[in-house]
Amino acid sequence: MRFNGVKTAALIASLSALLLAAGWVFGGTAGLTVALIVALGTNGVAFLFSDRIALRSMRAHPVGEVEAPVLYRLVRELSTSSRQPMPRLYVSETMQPNAFATGRNPRNAAVCCTRGILRMLDERELRAVLGHELSHVYNRDILISSVAAAIATVITYLSHLAIFLPIGRSDDDDGPGVLGALLMLVLGPIAAAVVQMAISRTREFQADASGAQLTGDPLALASALRKIEAGTRAMPLPQDPELATTSALMIANPFRGAGIGRLFSTHPPTADRIARLERMADPRGPKGP
Repeated sequence: MRFNGVKTAALIASLSALLLAAGWVFGGTAGLTVALIVALGTNGVAFLFSDRIALRSMRAHPVGEVEAPVLYRLVRELSTSSRQPMPRLYVSETMQPNAFATGRNPRNAAVCCTRGILRMLDERELRAVLGHELSHVYNRDILISSVAAAIATVITYLSHLAIFLPIGRSDDDDGPGVLGALLMLVLGPIAAAVVQMAISRTREFQADASGAQLTGDPLALASALRKIEAGTRAMPLPQDPELATTSALMIANPFRGAGIGRLFSTHPPTADRIARLERMADPRGPKGP
């Protein structure tokens, strides 16, 4: 767990450095200053409004104990056992089985389940999924993911903007020149996406482990992931730009991933996640004949 925290911090630092490098390449010293200001502003927006953006993108509506008694009871039990505040609960009416948590801290958290996952999973599996999502909140993963997504988006827009509006460079300014700008134009967005995916995958593995510890039932989460994987493949969501950021928050990739697309997924392979959970349930490893 400590290694994952260090790895995440290093990845966030790399992404921030890449943003500053983009500003320097496209605008020299002035561009570096602008990039720093943009980074701080973007992080602030992500910190304050990431929950509203995610819930709106899934057209989720709030529910209480009357509308969703099982969901409410399970979340209340897990929150109480963790000595954490009860998060707000939402349901999205999409039939794809999926779930996500959002909010900058436990006091501002929200957990959203799709109608599909509520119908597909049994109570034990749903409890395991909720443990995973609450672990994201307790580990502050939502803030980390939101910041990473925001910085990556700014890098991409800087690269696109540089084609039309190369500002802030003077003839005597220290910069890498045209070749460096072209390299950043092509490689910057790719590098930002790769780092963002690495952050997301690291946090998913961590939430699997933390959630299994919270519920004490890693095999239930493994079983749930098998069902969710089959469901998301059968009913992929449309790759709407509005859903792109929210997809990284979900327990499984909601889009159809095939071929090279799997290499750029924000989620680790489900088979790897299940294998880790099974090792948690039996740390001695596979038994001999």
